[in-house]
Amino acid sequence: MAPASQLALNMRLRDDATFASFLATAVHEPLLAALRDQSLAAGEPAIYLFGPHGGGKSHLLQAACHLIPAHSAYLPLAELQAAPAAELLSGLERQGLVCIDDLDRVAGNTVWEEALFHFFNRARERGCRLLFAGRSSPRQLAVTLDDLRSRLGWGPVFQLPAPDDEQLQAILQFRARCRGLDMPPEVGRFLVSRAPRGMAALMQVLDTLDARSLADQRALTVPFVKQVLGV
Repeated sequence: MAPASQLALNMRLRDDATFASFLATAVHEPLLAALRDQSLAAGEPAIYLFGPHGGGKSHLLQAACHLIPAHSAYLPLAELQAAPAAELLSGLERQGLVCIDDLDRVAGNTVWEEALFHFFNRARERGCRLLFAGRSSPRQLAVTLDDLRSRLGWGPVFQLPAPDDEQLQAILQFRARCRGLDMPPEVGRFLVSRAPRGMAALMQVLDTLDARSLADQRALTVPFVKQVLGV
């Protein structure tokens, strides 16, 4: 297999990016059902997720790959956009599932658009399922290749809105519980109001607090969080 394709297969999934660690509401249930069915080859050949940063798109793409880790590939184009597109995608249609994240990063790049178009066709022929994510819907994505835009919308399209502060707090407390860490509501509120914005940044803060709480044998309190974060 070409080195670029091997790079795609070696992209590491986050251990905590699973369906079990995704705080789902009733709104998410149809999407989660569709993703589980697709991962088990019982659902749609292609699914597209869109929404602003922080809505959980990357988490769900990686969660889908975690269901079949030996037969899937996760491609975060934010990290791979400088790689040779055709080489990177070459042979990946042999996988059971390919999840392509950050499509907006290559929209308007004719080399990438052509490579994605041909890869889509090969994947359909081989029965490889496809899961895409971007910040815009297929209709609004700034692609110049109309045939690619059309294919991206062939399957179900789901929108994931960005969580508000209340939802961010709920997600933080839920993710803390998944680690066996008790986060009181006042700590969650403090973090959402004072920590860096964005889910990825909040998860990094949670990593730091988890490690320090374990090392110091301290419960999460607002004074302890202030001490750890230096705020």
